[in-house]
Amino acid sequence: MFGRKKKKDGGIEAFLGPETIFQGTINTKGTLRIDGRWEGGTVNAQGVIIGENGMVTGNINAGSVIIGGKVTGNIIASEMLEIHSRGEVKGDIKTAHLSIADGAIFEGNCSMIREEKIEPTEEASLKTHQVFLPEK
Repeated sequence: MFGRKKKKDGGIEAFLGPETIFQGTINTKGTLRIDGRWEGGTVNAQGVIIGENGMVTGNINAGSVIIGGKVTGNIIASEMLEIHSRGEVKGDIKTAHLSIADGAIFEGNCSMIREEKIEPTEEASLKTHQVFLPEK
């Protein structure tokens, strides 16, 4: 439904439904889909999908991030970040690959980075994370 075709990674591991409100930090090694509201803390995941009705207030630290709803906070997407036509991002982003559709809203700063592998941990934050780059 969202984004480019990628290798199968086992699908969505965690899901916040439309009537769900969650507060705090989420750590998952898989993909998290948010169709409800998530507030505060940091999401640490391999993949994050924000559905069209999803609302996030907090920071996201993931390999890939797809936004169809609203995000207020900073995002690090080590592989790619997509903001769809109904998506809104208010905050700073760092990513290796960026796609912003016509009609999307982005307010903040963007830094393009080399592709990194981020392992979700409780200590992961926007200021510190491990970078694994191939040696030359």
